[in-house]
Amino acid sequence: MQMTDCRVIKMGENTKKIKIMIADDIPLLLEDMSELIGRQEDMEVVGTACSGKKIVELAKEKEFDILLMDIEMENLNAGITAAEQLREELGEINIIFLTVHDTNEMILTAMGAGAVDYIVKGCNDEEILNHIRSVYDGNPIMERKVHDVVMREYVRLQKSEKSLLFFINNISGLTATERELIKKLLEGKTVKEIARERCVETVTIKTQIKGLLRKFGCSRTKEVTKIINDLNLTHLFM
Repeated sequence: MQMTDCRVIKMGENTKKIKIMIADDIPLLLEDMSELIGRQEDMEVVGTACSGKKIVELAKEKEFDILLMDIEMENLNAGITAAEQLREELGEINIIFLTVHDTNEMILTAMGAGAVDYIVKGCNDEEILNHIRSVYDGNPIMERKVHDVVMREYVRLQKSEKSLLFFINNISGLTATERELIKKLLEGKTVKEIARERCVETVTIKTQIKGLLRKFGCSRTKEVTKIINDLNLTHLFM
């Protein structure tokens, strides 16, 4: 990790420190990031984990302000899955993805999962600290590339009734069950087939579908799947 002379924050005795959790499957990077944050007078590391599964368990036990998390850990989308699960169980939390993946698809997927910021690995330490402090102050900043990707996608969809903003807001608010339900619908499964696979009554799936339709403002499941396919957002559910 590139080291720079980081900004010194002077604190009073009663000033609250920013409590940060870190998740990265590379021990050296996890250690370096922990040391960097530990040197800041206004920050403290309250927990670390080397997988998405472990950070989810830890986050339920610890009080924290910001979760700094890699995307690819035990699998390619471990961070995305962890973010979705934590948002479902803990509500609104501040998640910053720090990752080597900077493809347009991955950026949109990460922001759709509810991340407040997205940093591509390789930037200097001062920049990372600036992102953390900005998120804590309620004014998250995005790297230029991330900002441009999101804005291009927004412009592409702004003439559509189902804009990117609409989908980001609705997709990020879906439960794990609803996301799985959409996945099955995109695969062409019927209500009976989904119920059989999930070992529940058909009426249960129908009730879940009604809630899903309300969230998307649609009257039929085919409308939901068509919109997702038309906007090329199927990767968000696979």
